Amino acid sequence: MPRRPPRKPDPTLDLTTHLLDVRRLPVPFDPHSVFPRRAAVELEVGSGKGLFLVAASRRHPDRDFLGVEISGGYARLCGGKLAAAAAANARVLHGDGTFLVRGMLPDACLAGMHVYFPDPWWKARHRKRRVLSEDFLVHAGRVLATGSLLHVWTDVEEYFIESMAAARATGLFAAPREEPAGEPEHDLDYRTHFERRTRLAGAPVWRAALERNDRPAGCERVAPPSDTGPAA
Repeated sequence: MPRRPPRKPDPTLDLTTHLLDVRRLPVPFDPHSVFPRRAAVELEVGSGKGLFLVAASRRHPDRDFLGVEISGGYARLCGGKLAAAAAANARVLHGDGTFLVRGMLPDACLAGMHVYFPDPWWKARHRKRRVLSEDFLVHAGRVLATGSLLHVWTDVEEYFIESMAAARATGLFAAPREEPAGEPEHDLDYRTHFERRTRLAGAPVWRAALERNDRPAGCERVAPPSDTGPAA
């Protein structure tokens, strides 16, 4: 079932600080450059409705959080929530997260990465669109600092097993460790809206945290394509 169109943010909100366009960023792109201070930056790939960014930025004021969302409507919704919360330590980018990681971010610039409930792309001819490919994970290892964590959550067991095998094949991460779900204290005490829906339906969620080891990634940023805009 397709997602409902996202609601539009309050038109009186100024989104210029919290919502940025990947196509207008320099290459390479230093994620620290969009924040008013220099602190550890964590990236969420696929921010959706923005629940993680809003909650994490409140819980960890000592860190900065950057999200990237390919859907323009959801990116605007997320940016509106961050603007309404006056979140000085969170921003969202509208654009392709795979290109951001593979072709824009410099080495070892991130203190953490979060990929929650990525699209499983069920059809065989669409499998190449899956975010958690070995190629993406190699570049995730390139942009993550030693000792930082890659958090992967999904409700698709087959995709989870496949992505853990791909991460192991890179040689850049320690063995995955299971992340506890925790008991939510209120309706928004979840990592994402999708997690809330999945858990309230009684469906299982597979979760792992992978620690970046000190092995060199052995790859460089890929050359930008002629059109760096978000994929359709």
